[in-house]
Amino acid sequence: MGRLGGVDKFDTSWMTETLEVPGQTVRVTGHVKWFDAAKGFGFVVADQGGPDILLHANVLRNYGQGSVADASEVELEVQRTERGLQAVEVISVTPPVMSDAASSFDTFVEDLTDVELTPARVKWFDKAKGFGFANSYGETNDIFLHIEVLRKCGLADLEAGEAVCLRIVEGDRGQMAAEVHAWDYATTND
Repeated sequence: MGRLGGVDKFDTSWMTETLEVPGQTVRVTGHVKWFDAAKGFGFVVADQGGPDILLHANVLRNYGQGSVADASEVELEVQRTERGLQAVEVISVTPPVMSDAASSFDTFVEDLTDVELTPARVKWFDKAKGFGFANSYGETNDIFLHIEVLRKCGLADLEAGEAVCLRIVEGDRGQMAAEVHAWDYATTND
């Protein structure tokens, strides 16, 4: 176990001490309590306990995502500020385990390993309705985006004009995204 300023990294008492050295960070794992892309922030609960950790949209964008699904597992570099604990870097995001109802949405897709990632831009997405559309670059046909597919991939929302990469399959009503990822996902995972 690593130590930070004489305090065991996994001992969360450092989170509430006032004599902490400014500017130092500690790596923390936890889960997203909630994140609102429209507000530009959300909170993470550390596995080790302690106060909520602020996750600002800019920190998430630096990781390459504009949103993150509630209950996603995250690994963060965290720093104590005058206003409390704040994430300064996102190390990893693991999507939440989906419910049976959500997993039934993609049962028609058994294996996506042979489906190439396609660069696309979000045409529009309405989180309240639970769906939207994207267009792959150079194409005019719409690609259906469903909220459950976003959640399965660790996302919570998309903005119009946002660049994404998709694994596209043919559904009953045309093309639909079976996976939706941040734009730079292809460079780090494919």
